[in-house]
Amino acid sequence: MALEVSTALAAPLDLVVARKIGVAFLPELAMGAIADGSPPVVVRNVEILQALGIREAEFESCATVALAELERRRKRYVGDRPPVVLAGRCAIVIDDGMATGATMRAALQATRARHPARLVLAVPVAASDTVASMTGEADDVVCLESHELFGSIGEYYGAFPQVSDEEVIAALRRSDARTAETRQPSA
Repeated sequence: MALEVSTALAAPLDLVVARKIGVAFLPELAMGAIADGSPPVVVRNVEILQALGIREAEFESCATVALAELERRRKRYVGDRPPVVLAGRCAIVIDDGMATGATMRAALQATRARHPARLVLAVPVAASDTVASMTGEADDVVCLESHELFGSIGEYYGAFPQVSDEEVIAALRRSDARTAETRQPSA
């Protein structure tokens, strides 16, 4: 999704590697999230933690596992590729949807730490209450479709396959090649 938007806007594409910290017995339910940064950004979904009686030690244990996967993905996806400079620019953080918003909140906080002039959250579908809760996290929130009763994000797509590591790497390469072409002086 982000590749399509960056291509349409002729803007560079970068990644904010963020990872849901799922509840052990309900892995699709986010008790928090973690996003890359120095230090990594950790967000707790306090309502879920309290409702399920999850203790801090359990949360920390799951966060450690999520951080290891986040670091693996960061190395695999971007390696030594320098991040896009966001200072003074508009940054659009895009995801395929938001249920609890924990992962997006972590991604927005990690992006905000890079000092963009404007921070925009863009998703095609989300839970209505989650959209409302994001107004303080981003300067603009764009959501095409929100629902009071929201199940999983995949329910709103005709097909919702997982994006492979290879697809992410290929998208970054296509974006880098497009960006390099636009910087070339014309003959």
